[in-house]
Parts: sequence; C-alpha cells; structure tokens
Amino acid sequence: MDTFALIVTIAVALFFTYTNGFHDSANAIATSVSTRALTPRAALAMAAVMNLAGAFLGSGVAKTVSEGLIETPKGSTGMGILFAALIGAIVWNLATWYFGLPSSSSHALFGGMVGAALAGGTDVLWNGVLNKIVIPMFLSPIVGLVVGYLVMTAIMWLFRRSNPHKAKRGFRIAQTVSAAGMALGHGLQDAQKTMGVVVLALVISGHETFGDPIPVWVKIVCAVMLSLGTYAGGWRIMRTLGRKIIELDPPQGFAAEATGASIMFTTAFIFKAPISTTHVITSAIMGVGATKRVNAVRWGVAKNIVLGWFITMPAAGLVAALAFGVVKLVAL
Repeated sequence: MDTFALIVTIAVALFFTYTNGFHDSANAIATSVSTRALTPRAALAMAAVMNLAGAFLGSGVAKTVSEGLIETPKGSTGMGILFAALIGAIVWNLATWYFGLPSSSSHALFGGMVGAALAGGTDVLWNGVLNKIVIPMFLSPIVGLVVGYLVMTAIMWLFRRSNPHKAKRGFRIAQTVSAAGMALGHGLQDAQKTMGVVVLALVISGHETFGDPIPVWVKIVCAVMLSLGTYAGGWRIMRTLGRKIIELDPPQGFAAEATGASIMFTTAFIFKAPISTTHVITSAIMGVGATKRVNAVRWGVAKNIVLGWFITMPAAGLVAALAFGVVKLVAL
C-alpha cells in the first residue's frame, strides 16, 4: 500500500474534522450566545475544550462508522473510495456553511461513503445504513422535537410562580452547564466519526485490523482538529440557529440544550448510533419554541432546514462518486 496515499487520506480526514468543527460549533453554543448567557468567544473556547474531552469518552460510534456501513475495500481502490467519500463530505460542508444552512456533517460523511463505495464497486451494507443511519436520521429529530416541547412545558409549570427576571437570570447561568453538555456530546459523537474513518484507512493499508483498540494518536489528532475547527467558529450557521428559527430566552435555551445533550449521550452510550447533532438541537429548538405558540417558530426557515437534511446524503454521495471518478482517472 502506498504510504503517501494513506498520509493524504488521513490528512483529508482531519481537514473534514476541522470543517465539522466550525460547521457544527453552532450546535453547541448558538442558543447560549443568542440568549447572552455566554459571549461568543467564551462560548467557542468552552465548546472547544469540551469537544476535546468528549472525544475520549467512548468508541462505539467509531466502530459503527468503520465497520458497519461499507465493506472494507482493499488496496489502492479502497483508499481512493475513502478519499472520495471525504471530498464529498467536505464539499457539502463548505457549501452549506456558505449559505448558513445547519445541515449534518455526519450525514454528509455517510452519504459520501455510500456514494464513493457504489462508484468504486464496493458493497454497501444496506442493513447497517438503514439501522444505524437512516432510522436514527428520522427518529432523532422527532424525539428532539417532542422531548424539547415536554422539557420546556415542565420548566414553565415548575417556575410558573417564580419572578420572571430572577428565573431568566438563573437559567442564563444554568445555560453554561447545558451548553457544556452539548459540546461534550458533540465531541463524543463527531470526533468518533472521523476516528472511524482513520481506523478504516489504517485497516485498508494493513496497519490495523478490526477489533484492535483505537490508537491513542488517532483519538488525539481527531479531537484536536475538531476543537480547532470549533474555536474557528461558524458564525453564519450560528445566526440561523440562534435567531432565525425563533428568538430564544434563557429558559428556552437551557431546555433545548439539555434536550440535545441528553439525546446525544443516550444514543452514543446505549445504541452506539452516530446521530446528527445538527438534527437534534435544531428540532429541540423547534419543540421548545412551539410551547410559546405554534406560530412563534418560523416554520418557513425550519422547512428549508429540513429539506437540506434530506438532500445532504444524496448530494454528498453524488459529489463523492464524481470525486472517485476523477481519482480513478488520475491515480488508479
């Protein structure tokens, strides 16, 4: 196996992680910044540190990504497939970031893997794609919407006799904890996805075999790149999540973040399913906002976001397939 191809693929995987960080930093901190619980820079610094910590909390999601989606391709063709998958994900990340659309970096990666595998003649494990990707893709936003609504309803009932100003002040402080939980869950979910890709590259190259523990250096570099990307910030998407869906107050921000964090931890530790942090926090914001009144949520904006979710996997897959065609012409 060409060592140069392995190094290039790992470098591209780390760049994807970086784009994932600045693309998805809004997931963890948009609500805290919009409610003024945290300043933007303080929020980004906190998110970067918690992303780094979250990356070391488990490996179940990484195993799903490396073993559960496509057959392990061998030789230079396999490395070309992995490289093309990452290119598809990166292109979609950059396009949606430019337009301020909070799409899923995770599903861009999965779509890229499926598209590149099909273009390269490698079998796709459709059962794994359905159970680990497609079903959670539909279920997690529904759960986020319902749980966000219920959590916010409970908060409104529990604090119904409280002084509104004092309650908001308390929830603004509590948001520092809930935002940290979101960032920790983001690191737990999204850093592991890139770990899975790097492990797959090492398996293809013959440096690792499935079942081996994830090398420490892989965990460190993936976590660091995600944190650096997070600190770079994704201001365009932050405006969409923090302001355009609904104007949040501190209790609503806390409810949305607490909902998102709890769902991410549950899916990572119990189901080992790689869900989208974008889908979860966006749907939680919608659910929380609907407790005020249904038309308080800007459903037109929400509709465009959801449409973006549906086209993410096929769009990234198409770009990845085209990228594999170029790789095949140039290098294979």
